[in-house]
Amino acid sequence: MSGAPPVVVVGDVMVDVVAAAAAPLAHASDTDARVRWTGGGAAANVAAWLASCDVPVALVARAGADVAGRGAVAELREAGVDIRIALDHARATGTCVVVIGADGERTMLPDRGANLALAPDDVPAELFVPGAHLHLSGYVLLHEGPRAAGLAALDHAHEAGMTISVDPASAAPLRACGVDRVLEWIAGCDVLLPNLDEARVLSGEEDAEAAARVLLGRARAREVVVTLGAAGALWTDGASVVRVDAPRVGQVVDTTGAGDAFAAGWLAARRDGAEAREALGMACALGARAVSRAGARPS
Repeated sequence: MSGAPPVVVVGDVMVDVVAAAAAPLAHASDTDARVRWTGGGAAANVAAWLASCDVPVALVARAGADVAGRGAVAELREAGVDIRIALDHARATGTCVVVIGADGERTMLPDRGANLALAPDDVPAELFVPGAHLHLSGYVLLHEGPRAAGLAALDHAHEAGMTISVDPASAAPLRACGVDRVLEWIAGCDVLLPNLDEARVLSGEEDAEAAARVLLGRARAREVVVTLGAAGALWTDGASVVRVDAPRVGQVVDTTGAGDAFAAGWLAARRDGAEAREALGMACALGARAVSRAGARPS
């Protein structure tokens, strides 16, 4: 990787236990499935995808000082990520049970474990320098335990004059945490990267374009990018709107991590100077690659 300032990704690292059902789920009974263990966590996934795009990237997170945590660190380091992961001797590594239906859609049951103990002292101030970029996973802000660390990262980035992108994380926790509080914390970010459900929750608008325009004002963001699943994605800066279709995928194998791959593709393209349409295309292509294979990380 180059000596350029890195993308600093702050958020979660998880181990995913993925159960891919062979047929529609038989509730209160048995359904045959393929079960595997794989690396996960939105922030860790973004970092791994960025590294696969040859973008210098550092990951700030917290994991258990257990076999799963040490394995996650080794896997990410092998992928080319600058590891800034604190190992917690009191809490286990976060684990997420991911149930994938026969149609490829997934339902997640997370136990955030050591992620909930991420602290401001875990955020290395030396990473926050002019020219670097902060990508913050919203999960850090949506839980009381790691919130101070997320806010500290935002403060460091603002003080250093860094650009900032925020992934709001997930619609249900956003509602539970409180939309107004979240928007206050992330106000002034350069790029907000919600999916359609998150954009609707944050804006109160059903239409994707209307939601994006509302969020430009409510989050005081410079750009909003809304992912639309199989329908692609849209971008707006208030003056213009760009929509891009998603590439065709022969078979949707696993949608876990598709949004994280999209975010990495967008950040990598924009870092290289791509205009919005080109960046959306690269982001959608990386998301399509993610859904066509098993697991949330690049192979």
